[in-house]
Amino acid sequence: MLNKRAYVALCATLILGLSAGCKKKVPPPPPPPPVTDNTPAPVAKPVISYFTAEPSTVSSGQPSSLRWSVSDATSITVDNGVGGGLSPSGRKGVYPTATTTYHMTATGAGGTAEADTTVTVSTPPPPAPVPNAAPSQSVQEILAHQVQDLHFDYDKSEVRPEDQSTLQGDASALKTIFQMDPNFIVTIEGNCDERGSAEYNLGLGDRRAGATKDALVALGVPGDKLRTISYGKEHPLCTDATESCYAQNRRAHFAATQ
Repeated sequence: MLNKRAYVALCATLILGLSAGCKKKVPPPPPPPPVTDNTPAPVAKPVISYFTAEPSTVSSGQPSSLRWSVSDATSITVDNGVGGGLSPSGRKGVYPTATTTYHMTATGAGGTAEADTTVTVSTPPPPAPVPNAAPSQSVQEILAHQVQDLHFDYDKSEVRPEDQSTLQGDASALKTIFQMDPNFIVTIEGNCDERGSAEYNLGLGDRRAGATKDALVALGVPGDKLRTISYGKEHPLCTDATESCYAQNRRAHFAATQ
């Protein structure tokens, strides 16, 4: 059993609870409206990613190709005859006759971008100075000073490998002679050393002269301008009985035909 004081307290508590439950709940205040940013968004400025010339060095009048890539531009122009209305990415052939710098201007809502590229036109080297002309020589002088004797091994009539450069020089000089004077005739004289009979050496000298003529004709010397003759051992250059002297006499000599 509750005593009177406790009963009174309990009733008061119940009355307060019922009174509180009957009150209307107040809703929370609404959130504030979002703040509106009226600042305009930035506009991108044109960007020229590259503007190049390939090749960058040419000869006068030869082509070079301008290449470019541009973003955020509404107008693209290049001076020196290339023009405007260009696409954002492209190429254009140019044919400069002198070193030229091409200037690109890219314009858009965000501003302007510029770039340069240069095509260098190389200058050809100056012509080599013409050497002083050598004094003119007669065909007889060329024959005497530029056409050299060919020499042969003992008892042989073949042109030696070590004489091939001499043979080629003789062929060049003889062709010059015949160009200067188409009527000029050269005689190839076959000679031998003193060893052996006169008859044998006449035959050997003839073979040496013939082999020399054949080798020259193979190098382009006209054969109808060449005559051959054998002197055997009758026209020695040296009369000593030594090997060095014999070697000088084993030769094919060139002379103007009389």
